Amino acid sequence: MSSWTDKRPMSPHVSIWKWHVTMAASILNRAAGCANYLGAILVVSWLFATAAGPDYYEPLAAVVGSIWGQLVLFGFTISVLFHLVNGVRHLFWDAGNGFNPKFASLTGALAFLIAIGGAVAIWFLAGLVPGIDPLNMTGAA
Repeated sequence: MSSWTDKRPMSPHVSIWKWHVTMAASILNRAAGCANYLGAILVVSWLFATAAGPDYYEPLAAVVGSIWGQLVLFGFTISVLFHLVNGVRHLFWDAGNGFNPKFASLTGALAFLIAIGGAVAIWFLAGLVPGIDPLNMTGAA
């Protein structure tokens, strides 16, 4: 038995709602916004370390160049792209378009796919994927 004594209806709990793409996109858009702040701090610290000289740059470059550092940077790339694409989606909503539930779910799923595919494309074209040289695809890297 609940100790709820207020006669007004209680808001449904998250466990009652059926998870769907638009809900996940909304929650992850907020998480991506927070992650972008942390990623921006990482990028600014890299810029400061670069300006401060090799004594400061080398340790940071070692961390960023590690597999964990690369995963964090790749996640940051996905986060920025998802926040951008979902922001454009919200701009359409602000204009009064795209509220049909099926279309909203489609655009939410597309935001995820574009963010992940765009991050892979950016890292591939920038030559950040180990062992792959996008400028020399005919021979060995």
